[in-house]
Amino acid sequence: MGELHEQTIDGLLFSTDRARLDIDAIHDFLSHESYWVPDIRREFVERGIANSLCFGAYDGGRQVAFARVVTDGAGFAYLCDVFVVQEARGRGLGKRLMDFVFAHPDLQRVRRFMLATRDAHGLYAQYGFTPIGNPDRFMERYDAGALSR
Repeated sequence: MGELHEQTIDGLLFSTDRARLDIDAIHDFLSHESYWVPDIRREFVERGIANSLCFGAYDGGRQVAFARVVTDGAGFAYLCDVFVVQEARGRGLGKRLMDFVFAHPDLQRVRRFMLATRDAHGLYAQYGFTPIGNPDRFMERYDAGALSR
């Protein structure tokens, strides 16, 4: 999963190169603008990035979107921390980012791909996501404050 993938679409660079990631910008967005990990500590953002397949979108060198996938590269993947910065929204960037994510060679044979979203069901439905078929089989252990402590 360490192979570098890059693609330029409409002047935007999409890349899996961790060296390009703007950790400050990612942490700032996640801790101040996201609803899913408000106040996340930077060390946990860094740890998540280090242990995930990460995707960035760049406009003139500035990071304008991000997504990461936690995966074993075979049977399971979890899409998380997807965002597009406010000033880059409304131009289809989220869809282009998802096209890039789902085209990644290491994700082509994943059996179960999961995500959680409050408001982007329509976007993810375009990529085959549906509500969980057997919710009675799934459980979670959730600690809302774990990443801010």
